[in-house]
Amino acid sequence: MKIYIIDNGGQWTHREWRTVRDLGVDSTIVPNTVDADVLADADGIILSGGPASIESEMSKLGNIKEYMHRYNYPVLGICVGAQFIAIDSGGRVSKALHAEYGKKIVNFTSKDGIFYNVPDSINAWENHNDEIKSISDDYIICAYSDTCRVQAFYHKNRDIFGVQFHPEVNNTEHGTTIFKNFIEKCRR
Repeated sequence: MKIYIIDNGGQWTHREWRTVRDLGVDSTIVPNTVDADVLADADGIILSGGPASIESEMSKLGNIKEYMHRYNYPVLGICVGAQFIAIDSGGRVSKALHAEYGKKIVNFTSKDGIFYNVPDSINAWENHNDEIKSISDDYIICAYSDTCRVQAFYHKNRDIFGVQFHPEVNNTEHGTTIFKNFIEKCRR
C-alpha cells in the first residue's frame, strides 16, 4: 500500500507523513507540482495544508486538481486541501469571519466515511484564515464548530473527505482514528 502526501506548503506536512508511516503504511511526501504520472501507484493521497489564504494564493496549489480528476483513489484534504476540494466542487471559500487558531471544539453531526469511532465532539487544532462557505450537494457536511460551519465533510459516492482542522497534530483528539479510517478506505 502506498499513500502520497501532497505538500501544499503546510507547516505540518511532515506530521501527516509520520502519522501515516507510524500506522504502518508506506508514504512519501511529494511537491504539489510533481507530474501526475508519479502518483499512478497510489492507493490514496492526502492534500496537506498550505498557503495562508487560498483566496489570494490558489496558484500555489500546483497540480492537485489533476491528481483529483485523473485518478479515482481516496483523497483526504486537510485545511487548505479541504478548501481546495470545496472550490473544485463548485463551492465557495473566503476569509473567515473568525479566523481559528489553537484548540476548538468540533461537533460531528454524522460519522460516516472516515469519521466513524470518533466521539460526537472533539478538541481539534485549528490554523486557518479562510473557511469553506459552501460546497456542492455531492458532499455531506458532517462537523462544525461555534465559529466555522464546515469543519468536516465527505462525498456521497466517492472516497473524498475533508477536514478544516488538523488531525495530524497531537492536540487534536482522535486524529489518529481519522487517519486509520482513511487508510482502511485506501485498502479497498
